[in-house]
Amino acid sequence: MNDRLFVIAIGGTGMRCLEAFVHLCAIGMFDNEEINILTLDTDQSNGNKGRVERLIELYNKVKTDNPATPGGSPNANTYFSAKLNLYRFYTDYSKASRSSYAKISATQGLQREVENDDRDLADLFLDHDTVQSFNLDHGYRAQTHLGSMLMYHGIIEAARHYIEDKERATEPEKQLAAFLTELQQSGAGARVFVFGSVFGGTGASSIPVVPEALKEAVSLISQNTIDFNNVKFGATLLTEYFSFNSPSDAQRWQEKLVATSDYFAINSQAALQFYQQDRTVKDRYKRLYHVGWPAQELNVSEGASQTITGGAEQKNACHVVELMCACAAYDFFGLDDATLQNATAQYLYRSVELDDNKNLTFKGTDFVSARNADEFLQKMGSFLVLAHIILSMHGGALPRVGMSKDKLGTRGFISRLSEFKITDYNELKPEQTEDIDKYMKEFAYSTNAGALVRGWIYQVYNSVRAVGASKFLFAPKIFEENISALATMDPCKEIQEEKKTGLIIKTDSRTKYDDFVKNLPNSRPNNEEQSVSTMKERFLAHMYRAINATIPFSTKL
Repeated sequence: MNDRLFVIAIGGTGMRCLEAFVHLCAIGMFDNEEINILTLDTDQSNGNKGRVERLIELYNKVKTDNPATPGGSPNANTYFSAKLNLYRFYTDYSKASRSSYAKISATQGLQREVENDDRDLADLFLDHDTVQSFNLDHGYRAQTHLGSMLMYHGIIEAARHYIEDKERATEPEKQLAAFLTELQQSGAGARVFVFGSVFGGTGASSIPVVPEALKEAVSLISQNTIDFNNVKFGATLLTEYFSFNSPSDAQRWQEKLVATSDYFAINSQAALQFYQQDRTVKDRYKRLYHVGWPAQELNVSEGASQTITGGAEQKNACHVVELMCACAAYDFFGLDDATLQNATAQYLYRSVELDDNKNLTFKGTDFVSARNADEFLQKMGSFLVLAHIILSMHGGALPRVGMSKDKLGTRGFISRLSEFKITDYNELKPEQTEDIDKYMKEFAYSTNAGALVRGWIYQVYNSVRAVGASKFLFAPKIFEENISALATMDPCKEIQEEKKTGLIIKTDSRTKYDDFVKNLPNSRPNNEEQSVSTMKERFLAHMYRAINATIPFSTKL
């Protein structure tokens, strides 16, 4: 692949899709790639946005030893192989003069007759007491007709402010300008994937207008404009898959307008009809991936006293459809140029099989193509095994009474390597090994007061388990939640489907942790093949080779 890769995550749902995408990068699905990422939202304090931005920062800490070069450089055939560059932008509605559409659109210095005409025109399309009056700081609240206009002009306004006075430009404006500069320098070699939903407000509003807004903003930032007809855009059309408690009458009155999941289905239908007919969408996008959820929707507000409209408290649990969206980006980025030469957008769908009892099953081929399914399972499985080795077997996330930190987690595992005359990683600093532990907790699980706290992959698994799915990629034992069972679990064995051999006495033929340990001395990293140079990179590359030499992941299709 010669194209430079760009990802734009829009709104709360887009941020959770980006979260899944980052974990795909962590397991090693994007070898030798440098990916520019833009988080785009109206809600600067959104909990989902903050969570994924912190995750990318942690990813970069794990990936490099040198704070002066965040994210290091791309690698291959190892974990954390992609280099990620994060840019943050939000349309700022925090000031009182910009808190609602009515205040943003207020005109001064015009004749009263003209002002009245402007107000009457706005009232034709936007309800005065609700749509024009609600606080924009928490997003567009499913008001896509308003959101498309404001997001389009918000991006262009930011670019214009940056050009007019770079010294006084805000940090979000500078971040957007830096992202646009990278996009402009890539020219026709840019490939852009947009994460967003079609049932909410910010994502549904922005997907149709983002390509045109970027085109206009790039022309302001640089005199060397690019032909956006040659920039390859892809996007998810993610329909409703979760719900939340309906707002009370008191909350509706207080906040003027509150999004409700009761309308998600009809919002999705209306948006999809628009996308199929809109000329700009069909001309700008090459691939549109339609992702939905046919089973029971996950209620993300159980236990909440009121509907969460946004802000720091909006931290929704992760879901399998977000992983499907991340895999859609993987598919789009892996297509050859000839495949993307279509004149108008192509719509793609994928269905998941049902077993004999009508329960959903999830195999590798449900996420990626048959050609890439072995690789996907191998990399996801090996990373999950490494997480358990660090968190479970070496106590990185489990309470261990009387054990010092240097005996737990990655640090404890490195100490044990000395038993096998492997001392290559003894000089890794405590903060470096702690970063690895932290990332594994975000990926798999952590504990609090002796109770398990689900990380990303555990939350994804829970979303399919909740609807009675009979299979999710690997043997279910690898998603153990009992703390005592975790402490004694052999992840190398439990990630494999049980295999009994022998005619009279059945013996378990699955490979085990001891087999992994035996493979360690002969699985040292290949610096040239894996493009690794730092001590931390070599450690991760070493684990990658040893785990994959031990476990036959390719048998799991």
